[in-house]
Amino acid sequence: MKTWLRQHRYALGVTVRRLARQPFSAMTNILVIALILTLPLVGSALLGSLQPLVRELPTAPQVNLFVTPGASDATGQQVLEQLRDEATEGGFAVRWIPRDSALAELQDHPAWQASLSALQSNPLPDAAILTFEGVNATERAQTHAQRWRTWDNVDMVQLDSDWLQRLQSLSALVTAGLVMLSLVVGGIVLATVFNTVRMQALAQREEITVARLVGATEAFVRRPFLYQGGLTALLAALLAIGLAALSVSLLNHRLVDFLGGWNSHFAFQLPGPLTLLGFLLAAVLVGALSARWSVSRTTRF
Repeated sequence: MKTWLRQHRYALGVTVRRLARQPFSAMTNILVIALILTLPLVGSALLGSLQPLVRELPTAPQVNLFVTPGASDATGQQVLEQLRDEATEGGFAVRWIPRDSALAELQDHPAWQASLSALQSNPLPDAAILTFEGVNATERAQTHAQRWRTWDNVDMVQLDSDWLQRLQSLSALVTAGLVMLSLVVGGIVLATVFNTVRMQALAQREEITVARLVGATEAFVRRPFLYQGGLTALLAALLAIGLAALSVSLLNHRLVDFLGGWNSHFAFQLPGPLTLLGFLLAAVLVGALSARWSVSRTTRF
């Protein structure tokens, strides 16, 4: 056990000395990898902060049904009775808005008073707001809306849940894009560490040859390079978290100015500690695997 710990301590010391001998090159690689890793972190922060807002949006689908303009009151009552007859079995609530009530509500609004005063008659139709709840509410709302469009004396039927479905589809699309971005970032980190370790191994080709001649094992030769790849990725991931935190802070500062009029407490936040820890471990694992792949291919001499 002591021998094993001594070998790993030696490999870590060799790695630190190699990085210290070439500080500019080491910092350049770390900065490049950190900037790349910052992208999925910021994207995850934005998406993770917006998802609770999407989940809090009202999900009960509503259908707005408008009677043909100019229809008589008796026609409107006939449509209302048909809707009420279907309400219990269809699993929806009916809210009826007579056209006179709708016009009176608009006339009470200062922005509409001048415009509505010039009208000779009420141009608004009777309307019904139908709210669906329960299992398969969206599917039932779509089915009823399609059938109600075929009714006589019904001018237009609007399904208000369409925008929510598009929003959820957009959220799924952004999530898929973030996953693809993470895979691309992983590939870039892999290539960067691979090339860095390859150049280091080629520069120490003669040293590796001598070490083998005096009995050094393959594990002993490769271990410092594995530490180099893992340590480089770890430092880059830590720097990426700092850059992401700075970016999110700047975004929140702008967001406060934008939402100040709404008195909103919404703010973007980085993922939780466990997620960030997993991010660090994943970066170290990718860096070490890339270094092992590179040194295995480069030191075959």
